[in-house]
Amino acid sequence: MLDVRRLHLLRELDRRGTIAAVAEALTFTASAVSQQLGVLEREAGVPLLERSGRRVILTPAGRSLVAHADAVLNRLEQAAAELAGARDGIGGPLRIGTFPSGGHTIVPAALAELARRHPALEPMVREIDSARVSDGLRAGELDVALVHDYDFVPATPDTTVDEVPLLEEPMYLVSHAGGEAMSAGGAEAMRAGGAEALRPGEAAAKSGSGDTLAALLGPCAEVPWITARDGTTGHAMAVRACQAAGFQPRIRHQVNDFRTVLALVAAGQGAGFVPEMAAVPSPAGVMLTKLPLFRRSKVAFRAGSGAHPAIAAFVAAATTAVDVMAGSGGRVRNPA
Repeated sequence: MLDVRRLHLLRELDRRGTIAAVAEALTFTASAVSQQLGVLEREAGVPLLERSGRRVILTPAGRSLVAHADAVLNRLEQAAAELAGARDGIGGPLRIGTFPSGGHTIVPAALAELARRHPALEPMVREIDSARVSDGLRAGELDVALVHDYDFVPATPDTTVDEVPLLEEPMYLVSHAGGEAMSAGGAEAMRAGGAEALRPGEAAAKSGSGDTLAALLGPCAEVPWITARDGTTGHAMAVRACQAAGFQPRIRHQVNDFRTVLALVAAGQGAGFVPEMAAVPSPAGVMLTKLPLFRRSKVAFRAGSGAHPAIAAFVAAATTAVDVMAGSGGRVRNPA
């Protein structure tokens, strides 16, 4: 009979690419992972792995077995959720991942709701980039997480993770209103092109129209740019949006916190992007221009675990937090 723990190792090898990465993620030694995979091959009776230089790749039989492993591990998550639902009350640790802007907007309100409804729960929050959430969930480092994807950086389909849509919000170009980061002519070109330029605190009157990104971002083509760090979805979105507008951004600063992006723009350090959730309040000296680009936020958890009472409680609390933000004048909106 095939061993579930070894199937888990094979699935992680398929996702992470190297035995060393699997060992590091699951706190094993590389030799222990290799040994267990070797045992799995003997259990299967066919080759599952083959060497390709310094890497190990899965054979067709190995890839087929990974698909079965996904289904088996999904059912085990469902079983664990069902057993948890049979217990009285909701309590114990709940490991929550979040991206920075969700960490200072959605998460605090969601935790307050959880504390009110389920005081025995012990939420533990960890900031993590959305690109790493899937690995964290499979490794058991996280139980649930806020994730997002952007236009130009769609989420990669992942059979190991289930998601619940939470909200969709437009992105804004952030530039210096005083002219250090953008010439007066550049700002005027934006307005002439139909872009929606907002002073801090002003509400958006219309969504981004059919204006091209070249017209909206072109006036900032020669200024320094402030993006998220390399390897993040935010960094990839910023670079690809600028490329779609016809230029390669000259990146000066790399920070993941949108509040820092706003502060740097206010100090005349360049231009950047922020989602609507982070756009207000903005410091003096910042101009916000709505773009026809969107960020979509979701709640993610291991496939099959959505019925677990603690995870379902967090999804409900996060949804309530977003609804309250929208109802109190926050400019986020739920997806259709």
